[in-house]
Amino acid sequence: MSVAIQDQEPRLLFRHFEALVAIPRGSKFEEAARQYVIDWAREQGFDCRVDSIGNVAVAVPATPGHESAPTVILQGHLDIVWEKHSHVALDFHKDPIPAYVDGDHIRTRGTTLGADNGIGVAAAMAIAEDPDAVHGPLELLCTIDEETGMTGAFNLDPGIIKGRIMLNLDSEDEGTIFVGCAGGGDTSLTLPVHRSPAPDGFVSRTVKIAGLLGGHSGLDIAKARGNAIKVLARALAAGGVLDGSIRVSCIQGGSKRNAIPREASACVWMAPDRLEAFAQAIAAFQDLIREELGKADPGVTLTLEDACCADLPLDQGATLVRLLLALPHGPLVMNQDLVGLVDTSTNLAIVGIEGDLAKILCNSRSSVASAMESVRLGLKAAVELAGGTAELTGQYPGWRPNLDSKILAVAKAVWRERTGKDPEVTAIHAGLECGVIGERAPGMDTISFGPDIRGAHSPDERVSIPSTARFYDYLKAMLQKVA
Repeated sequence: MSVAIQDQEPRLLFRHFEALVAIPRGSKFEEAARQYVIDWAREQGFDCRVDSIGNVAVAVPATPGHESAPTVILQGHLDIVWEKHSHVALDFHKDPIPAYVDGDHIRTRGTTLGADNGIGVAAAMAIAEDPDAVHGPLELLCTIDEETGMTGAFNLDPGIIKGRIMLNLDSEDEGTIFVGCAGGGDTSLTLPVHRSPAPDGFVSRTVKIAGLLGGHSGLDIAKARGNAIKVLARALAAGGVLDGSIRVSCIQGGSKRNAIPREASACVWMAPDRLEAFAQAIAAFQDLIREELGKADPGVTLTLEDACCADLPLDQGATLVRLLLALPHGPLVMNQDLVGLVDTSTNLAIVGIEGDLAKILCNSRSSVASAMESVRLGLKAAVELAGGTAELTGQYPGWRPNLDSKILAVAKAVWRERTGKDPEVTAIHAGLECGVIGERAPGMDTISFGPDIRGAHSPDERVSIPSTARFYDYLKAMLQKVA
């Protein structure tokens, strides 16, 4: 007999989380999730405000006797990353995510779960109706489109919120309080391509890369995991594509700007007498890359299939592969003060052919704005050397740490009272909305925290049930302390 998600403790939180899991709510498709929050707020008798971009703010009255306490904003985002294994038959636009309880975790079957940031939104809603929660005035701020550019935060109407203390509930490591984050930006690379028929007698094959772990392009970027696009480019080079005797007709990999690519494929054309050597080269490269990635990403597979796309080979196939080889991926600079924290990185996120253009998307992050611009300048130079162009888009600011924050002092004190230890206070190499919202609503005192969530932005995403319970109790204790 399966165990219901909503039967886990705390039940109020997991009831809302199970409801959100059943609602399609990918980035830019949050309408139903937003309506769920609005309908719930009306049922509870709470004032609800929606700005022109689609962010929702719910005003929750204080617990009687605590009306004079400062207003605290509980903030999370409604959207999730839609990622799945290629063999999974699920339509994210209409099908509920197949989430289930697996011991101490909630996970899913070959897709992202949406604990990022469904757990944060569910926790805020649960607090608002929890009869045991003691708090001052609250505002639940649910933003849209966080995962594909923070559109909601960038366009937030500050008039829908009054508080200047904000608890961002979009972090994924229990016991860690985040007080800063990296900024980021996208670089879209475009390379013109033309096609011509393969020589008579040429045969085609498809090279497929699969089995990689992928993951969050900020949180997981330093874990030495493989990038399917980079692995594919190296495999094609090992097979002889760069000398021009083997032609490429289509190449694709990755699907999300902020996810490390897990799968990639390319169609190649060659003379029949090259097939055996090419197959041997691919098999040899599989052994090499498995040894290279080791325990960090042990499941990588390279396969050669007869099926192939119907497109004619690219005249610029070798140039495109060279460009993919040249583009950087991974951590580039580590933080000098915080051990293990990445300062600057870039993710080679997506490649594909659209008509007569090869398109590549790279997502870069840095806590130092000038360093991020340097990386993007290098990406632009690389594609221009190959004969293409670049467009720099989607830039968002970092969030500068404030170690003198009053709400940080409260958070640390409550953690010590509950555990007898100090929490870890650090910054995160990922994009949080805190810095953007702080620009829209000046004077905001903000921290970010959450329960243990692993594998965000990948089909391995899972959330710890016991950790979520402790996170919820900690949030309640913090709000009571502020009140």
